Amino acid sequence: MNIILLGPPGAGKGTQAAKLVEERDMIQLSTGDMLRAAKTSGTEMGKKVAAIMDAGELVTDEIVIGLIREKLQGEKKGGFIFDGFPRTLPQADALGQLLAEQGETLDAVIEMQVNDEVLVGRIVGRAEEARKAGQPARADDNEESLKIRLMEYYKKTSPLIGYYWAKGDLKTVDGLASIDEVSEQIANILG
Repeated sequence: MNIILLGPPGAGKGTQAAKLVEERDMIQLSTGDMLRAAKTSGTEMGKKVAAIMDAGELVTDEIVIGLIREKLQGEKKGGFIFDGFPRTLPQADALGQLLAEQGETLDAVIEMQVNDEVLVGRIVGRAEEARKAGQPARADDNEESLKIRLMEYYKKTSPLIGYYWAKGDLKTVDGLASIDEVSEQIANILG
């Protein structure tokens, strides 16, 4: 199975992806992780990525698609979880074309729906608890940063919800439910 997890920052996509990797032997394709790995790989693609990132520039969609192509041509295990990609409509089109070229399909797009105010409260509260316990918290887990990240998500990524709904691929889960309840909702979608 190949799936996309969609949802705003802090909705729990990473947590659910980790559970799917463990329980279904899926491969999580996190663009951030792939770019960091490519940068240090020493491959031709890795050298391109390193040069762009070192210059403080954004990596092009073509490069990200190239990295995903490499992963799709490798071991498949239980399928792929696309995490952090696509973020825009052109990226969604490019991913669709790439999957078709590789003889792969997209089995589900799972939107983790949340109430923004509750989400911000939950993340800020979690960060404060971590700090009180002397544990590290993300530097950008504060109300101001979260609102900026949410605005960026809604501007660029939320059009994907309509895009995948129109294709009949979109399924939704309650991203504010407990971790186990969200996992159960996802399991019901995946069958």
